[in-house]
Amino acid sequence: MLAALSSCVSNKKFLYLQKGDVNKTDLPKDTIIRKYTVTLPEYKVQPEDIVSVRFESLTPKDFDFLNQNHTNQNVGAQVVGALLLGELVDQNGEIPFPFIGKVKISGLSVFEIQDQLQKIAVKYLESPVVKVRLLNFRFTILGEVAKEGTIVLNNNRVNMLEAIGWAGGLGELADRANLKLIRQVNGETSVQYIDLLKEEFINSPYYYIHQNDVIIVPALKQRSYRKYFGQNFALVLSSLTLLVLILTLRN
Repeated sequence: MLAALSSCVSNKKFLYLQKGDVNKTDLPKDTIIRKYTVTLPEYKVQPEDIVSVRFESLTPKDFDFLNQNHTNQNVGAQVVGALLLGELVDQNGEIPFPFIGKVKISGLSVFEIQDQLQKIAVKYLESPVVKVRLLNFRFTILGEVAKEGTIVLNNNRVNMLEAIGWAGGLGELADRANLKLIRQVNGETSVQYIDLLKEEFINSPYYYIHQNDVIIVPALKQRSYRKYFGQNFALVLSSLTLLVLILTLRN
């Protein structure tokens, strides 16, 4: 009985984003209780990121030197396919283009890169449209999760709860109040702890994850009871049962 009680995890250590509402049954329904204004991050491309740049234009195929190997037809107009599928941003923060040469894109958001390339494209193409995507937004999550590992997405706006969802969710014995977040910004590595049990985390600057974040999910103390004490207790109990049985048979 003692082992069973010590291995239990209360809902106050289990439910995300609490606000004094754990196990309450009189919560108002179909009513907005609170609102939060979340600051959305704007990711800036860095060296060694991988981006896709695509030009679409009305320029005839034979005169489109930017995309001469990637063309197809769309509603009677010349639509240019992918110029760079997975182009690596070099250490100077640049990517190469035919004839134009290298263009610096590091330190800019995806939309700022599109605007910059749009200004270049209008000089050479008829009615161009530029589309830029970040292909290697990634983070690593380790510890008490269903699936440890590094996750790579083409969406650079992912919050912490979504990141956990991509890892299959936290384990029952994960310590949701003390996740460790390791973040790299401008060549520096910072370490901070976050508490997913409090609803106020929505307003935290760590609500959205950044490129190359590492999330470490520790275990609650109950984990050791379940994994070790529980097994050993069962072994001791079975041994005592066997001993009692042997003594009974002897008598």
